[in-house]
Amino acid sequence: MNGRDEGWQGEEGGAPQGPRRRREHDALAVLERIALEGLREQRRARRWSVFFRLAFLAYLVALLGVLIAGREAAAPLPGGRYTALVELKGEIAADGPASADSIVRGLRAAFEHERTAGVILRINSPGGSPVQAGQIYDEIRRLREAHPDVPLYAVVTDIAASGAYYVAAAADEIYADKASLVGSIGVLMDGFGFTEAMRKLGIERRLLTAGERKGFLDPFSPARPEDLAHMKRLLEQVHAQFVKAVREGRGDRLKDDPQIFSGLIWTGEEAVRLGLVDGLGSAGYVAREVIGAERIVDFTPKEDFLERLTERLGAAVARALARLGAATLR
Repeated sequence: MNGRDEGWQGEEGGAPQGPRRRREHDALAVLERIALEGLREQRRARRWSVFFRLAFLAYLVALLGVLIAGREAAAPLPGGRYTALVELKGEIAADGPASADSIVRGLRAAFEHERTAGVILRINSPGGSPVQAGQIYDEIRRLREAHPDVPLYAVVTDIAASGAYYVAAAADEIYADKASLVGSIGVLMDGFGFTEAMRKLGIERRLLTAGERKGFLDPFSPARPEDLAHMKRLLEQVHAQFVKAVREGRGDRLKDDPQIFSGLIWTGEEAVRLGLVDGLGSAGYVAREVIGAERIVDFTPKEDFLERLTERLGAAVARALARLGAATLR
């Protein structure tokens, strides 16, 4: 073979093999791209179909929620006298279900209904914000004065500690289970100090303030005695407010025991002995035996159904759109 024969392979018909293979390869590549694009288009179409189906389902669920909420709002309360119940569960905090706004709203509705024979505030809470607890306490005292014929009883289930007991002390009487945990009449503030760890690691703290004491109790700076004394004084003031509220609420039912205000906690049985609790019993017992109206109607404010549904549907739609967008970009 000479130089002119290079790149040519003898075939039937004498056609060159190299250019034909390139053409076949290019044709296959085009077909492959067309097939892949078709598959992507099918995936996009399927995702949009699923999205619209989900959106339609969400619309139906929302419509059903409106109908259910309307029926619940229009449903009349049972006839005759009954015991009104308001639940205080979880941490007492401004942004939670046990906030002062929520609990007070339920208590007002319970007291103001004409067929309420008595109100039970059922408590299962470790405490929380002294501000929120104090607002609930004050409103209970006001409602009791405004509705002297409607008694209010606090019933403890698992625990009524710290701010939760602060609230309970405003009731006419307090009931608990023998194994309930009651008390913890004290005020707490905790934190950490990292100065030694920073020194060992060679870390320098740079704290800039406008105001001589603005950075007091900074966990990355050494604690100063005057700062600790200031916070101790504040905690004692809040504790004194707590003690005053409990003494006003419980009166001479409290035993003369200095441990009551030490921050300790007791069982329901011990709490009866100390005068922190009036008796042992559940909400059903108090409704039946103390108030004399066994039927219980729940006045606890519920999270708005439509608002909750809208939030969940919004999150679901946002996730679907994010997945759809990611799929479209692929």
